[in-house]
Amino acid sequence: MYQNYITGQTEFVLNFDFNVPKTHLVRLIDAFVDSIPAEVLLSEKVATTGRPLSHPAIMLKILLFAYARQTYSGRKIETMLVENLPMRWLARDHTYSYHTINNFRSSQHAANLIKRAFVYFTMSLTDHGLVKKDALFIDGTKVQADANKYSFTWRKSVEKYHAKLKQDINAMYDELIEKKVIQAMKPELIESSEGLETMTDQLEKQIGQLNEEIKKEPKVIKGGSVKKQRRRFLKKLHRKLKQDMVPRAKKYEEAETVFQGRNSFSKTDHDATFMCMKEDSMKNRELKPGYNLQIATHNQFVLDYALFSNPTDTRTLVPFLKQFHCLNFFEHIVADAGYGSEYNYTTIIDQFEKQPIIPYTTYQKEQKRKFKNDSTKPQNWQYNAKDDYYIDHLGVRFGFARYSQRTDRYGFTRDLKLYRADKHQLSAELDQLAKTPSGRLRYIQVNPTWNYFKAQVKETLSSDEGQAIYRRRKFDVEPVFGRMKRDFGVRRTHLRGQQTVENDIGLVLMAMNLTKLGKMITNYPAILKKQVKIRTTIFVKTKIMVRIFIFRGLRNLVFSRPHFLLLSYFFSSTWRLNTFSPALTFVPG
Repeated sequence: MYQNYITGQTEFVLNFDFNVPKTHLVRLIDAFVDSIPAEVLLSEKVATTGRPLSHPAIMLKILLFAYARQTYSGRKIETMLVENLPMRWLARDHTYSYHTINNFRSSQHAANLIKRAFVYFTMSLTDHGLVKKDALFIDGTKVQADANKYSFTWRKSVEKYHAKLKQDINAMYDELIEKKVIQAMKPELIESSEGLETMTDQLEKQIGQLNEEIKKEPKVIKGGSVKKQRRRFLKKLHRKLKQDMVPRAKKYEEAETVFQGRNSFSKTDHDATFMCMKEDSMKNRELKPGYNLQIATHNQFVLDYALFSNPTDTRTLVPFLKQFHCLNFFEHIVADAGYGSEYNYTTIIDQFEKQPIIPYTTYQKEQKRKFKNDSTKPQNWQYNAKDDYYIDHLGVRFGFARYSQRTDRYGFTRDLKLYRADKHQLSAELDQLAKTPSGRLRYIQVNPTWNYFKAQVKETLSSDEGQAIYRRRKFDVEPVFGRMKRDFGVRRTHLRGQQTVENDIGLVLMAMNLTKLGKMITNYPAILKKQVKIRTTIFVKTKIMVRIFIFRGLRNLVFSRPHFLLLSYFFSSTWRLNTFSPALTFVPG
């Protein structure tokens, strides 16, 4: 037996109001975005005429909830606005085209708004006691770009073929000058595309003049027309310039502009760089277009993020810390060995005045017994600090020779001390050991600044406090990447261009923060029921029962003054019991 089903029957439209539960994620997103000041949301100047733009607050709410539900397509978000009831409640039953959604999340205004949202979120966590001001954890991962993995352009190839093209251009230029076809040009214009276009225009004028002169010649000339031969020659050069050299020169110059110090870029996303991904299914270290994502976390909340085109983590730490908004909140900067370098240590200690808990590359290796017993390492040689000389494992003495400086390709200068083996050792055998196979005296280079920072970091990591803080890195920042790639499915970006990709990643990370915070708030009542003590008082005359709830150890969490009343709103809505006259008493834990 089936239920009665008749098509075309009379329909009755029933209007009803839909509401979401008090602990639903959309309420948290709604309260969070509304807590951002209006001057921040509406900081961009808009036109006063024409159709009004969509409000940034409601667009940000829509995107955050869609990203929290792992929906990243503009068309699918548009469908959610019609079919998803919590989304309809959040958008106040308004609908928006996917064009509007995509244009907003790709705009510069959205980029500024997302960055400021992390500031207010961090301040709220601090006010509610969810951020301890002891350590900030930093790490990075590679995210594959939304680009064709075979659309690569390599800098070495461009430089190689561009140099060959310049040689051909110089040869052609000398030939045209010798035959008095074109006028001399400035040396810097000869090899550029602008100079090639000038040469092409002059050739066109010469060919036009020859055409006029050839029309005046008799039809039959004994031995052939010299001007026609010259025209054929010029047409050949003109064709080569216009169809080959000029387009290639423009392509190479544009590529050199796009590189900006990188070794490669993708033709379908110029901001993406080819780098090794952690998701290497073939295990052959295949290079794929991607971005280097850097995040700063505390208590598994992402406090800030940045996107870089260079794959090396060492060069991203200082730029990331310079743009970090709440660096003064923390005392220690914690990262893995990929960030350990003299430049990073110098900047963190001297400029930021923070304590780095970042092991250098060879830290683990130097802790092993094999390294400590290896007498060939200069670190294990005998050193005389008073007379400033070393004695190696063979007995050769190395005295101080001079100071030296080295500047790397990124502009960082290192101060070195050069120690050279003495010319006259204690014996002829040592004199022989003091020389290289080619007969030159041996020497070593020592970097005192680098050795000082290594000793300081080694001391910090050897202490109980340093070990405890560094141990937290494994379960603070690492799970964030696992959650982003596994739970939210973000192994590849959804947009193209560094600014739009940075907006996209920022929305993902903020949605992760709000989802985590919402689950914490929802789970807190079960925890509080175990820690709450209820006192009941009944007044006989008035017949009113009063229940007093005593909370222990949660004063900082509940009673701190927030920048936005998110937790207070949820606490009051989820913890309140059905009593006649509830009262709260807070006892410090």
